Amino acid sequence: MRIIAGTHRGRKLEAPEGEITRPTSDRVKEAWFNIIGPMEGRVLDLYAGTGALGFEALSRGCDHAVFVERDRKACKMIQHNARRLGVLDQITVIENSVENSRKRIERDSPYQFILTDPPWTVWEEVERTLKRILKSSLLKPDGMLVVGAEKGTPLVLGEASGFSESKQRSWGRASASFFVSNTPSELVNSDDAWNVTEEDTLESI
Repeated sequence: MRIIAGTHRGRKLEAPEGEITRPTSDRVKEAWFNIIGPMEGRVLDLYAGTGALGFEALSRGCDHAVFVERDRKACKMIQHNARRLGVLDQITVIENSVENSRKRIERDSPYQFILTDPPWTVWEEVERTLKRILKSSLLKPDGMLVVGAEKGTPLVLGEASGFSESKQRSWGRASASFFVSNTPSELVNSDDAWNVTEEDTLESI
């Protein structure tokens, strides 16, 4: 596992032993960032695992990364990799579940990017959590949200979410949905900002 591009291009990232994390493959990660384009500002990496997405964002121009990961070994490895890369002062590690990190996530907002490639094995639980936790007010007006999932199970967001789907792509079993923030001012602090309806669907590309 390595950083694909930017100031830390080619640097390897270490991962915890065993099956604690499921790192996003280099091929899929490169495709994500090619679609995202130029990067700057703060990035939030949810279900961070090894922190590969956040470190790639830092390498490509973001100035601070917030990692949310509940596994202690994974959190220690994120800090270890940050130390090796010389970016320890550019990261914040939240050792907690995403669901229980809402207040801390809000405190560190707004973000330019929110990136997450959560575990596929518990997707239904993850999907419920993301819809409760994420609000478009966490992002800057021109921010972007990218959510990875197993192909055929994308995160579906309705118009009331304050996000517009930019595109959806797949690579083998992996897929990702790209959303841009498009929040009307009256929805910015609304608890209903992430409500969806059964009629809201995403069309595969």
